[in-house]
Amino acid sequence: MERRNFLRGAVIGSSAAALGGTLWRGAAYADPAQPGAGPYGALASADGNNIRLPAGFTSRVVARSGQTVPGTSYTWHNAPDGGACYADGSGWIYVSNSEINPSGGAGAVRFSAAGAITGAYRILTGTRQNCAGGSTPWNTWLSCEEVTRGYVYETDPWGVKAAVRRDAMGLFKHEAAAADPVRRVIYLTEDETNGCFYRFTPTTWGDLSSGTLQVLRAGTATSGAFTWVTVPDPDGSPTQTRDQVSGAKRFNGGEGCYYADGSVWFTTKGDNRVWRVDPAASTYELTYDDSLVSGGGAPLTGVDNVTGSSSGDLFVAEDGGNLEICVITPDDVVAPFLRVGGQSGSEITGPAFSPDGSRLYFSSQRGTSGSSSGGITYEVTGPFRT
Repeated sequence: MERRNFLRGAVIGSSAAALGGTLWRGAAYADPAQPGAGPYGALASADGNNIRLPAGFTSRVVARSGQTVPGTSYTWHNAPDGGACYADGSGWIYVSNSEINPSGGAGAVRFSAAGAITGAYRILTGTRQNCAGGSTPWNTWLSCEEVTRGYVYETDPWGVKAAVRRDAMGLFKHEAAAADPVRRVIYLTEDETNGCFYRFTPTTWGDLSSGTLQVLRAGTATSGAFTWVTVPDPDGSPTQTRDQVSGAKRFNGGEGCYYADGSVWFTTKGDNRVWRVDPAASTYELTYDDSLVSGGGAPLTGVDNVTGSSSGDLFVAEDGGNLEICVITPDDVVAPFLRVGGQSGSEITGPAFSPDGSRLYFSSQRGTSGSSSGGITYEVTGPFRT
């Protein structure tokens, strides 16, 4: 499904009046006091996992940090972060990073066609603060180190092949990656207050061992045209990668990144914004900014990891806020999809759908304890839009 730019001229129920008048760019948001304005309806009371979900949806705990994954011998890693799902015969695999330093790395859980856990194992070790990442069309997981002069590691979700460090993708504070199979490039975000937005063009599509790293260059406006400029020295020494190209567009804390239907969506946590890049037209635009909502009350705060569903909906996880995953629909609705209670010292990470779109996986990185050792990974099942 082709996505339109959301938050343009939409009015959702009576929420415009509830939020106090004209909203940014003529858009209105689903009002938290009227949660039925969202596409899935109101959030019900908290379930046994203290998660509020729409009617027809259920949650279960898949894994807890420091404890063995049920039915396996693998101890789930601390601080679960970015994740993705991969088809595995009639079942699937969920991959999850570990955002701790040192040790980091990533693990995986294997599921049967019925959703039963059939295995769990480590797929990456010896790395640092693996935050978000992204999947490739050739079924590997790009695990990104969120440290100064951090690397991207290409890993095997099945845990058979050894992980490979991809130096050509640059050394910087990596956050997320998103593959564009049309233009045959990988987009990369940088978690710095003055970070950049990059693309990596492999010499050969499907082989990330060599290629060209470029940075988006544009003016200071929140929308307009841009060009890609090659980074002269991707290893970031002695000059930081983000400082090598004059006029590179600066973004405040790059986070999640997702490609679909010709658009690249990414979030910036420092200013709570969602951006859209149109690589075919070479344009970019700011498409969500809660600070510009008249009267406040926008449901999405603390933007972080982002994924999408087959319906064209975006699902954005919150780092902070009230620990929600919010849905942004092609019809310009922004509303809570779920809310995790009793875990105010945590953040929501790693949202990813099973291959058939019927299950959503995510983690509360620090759980109820507020510690990296308290992470909890969940599964939500229900009638997702298709």
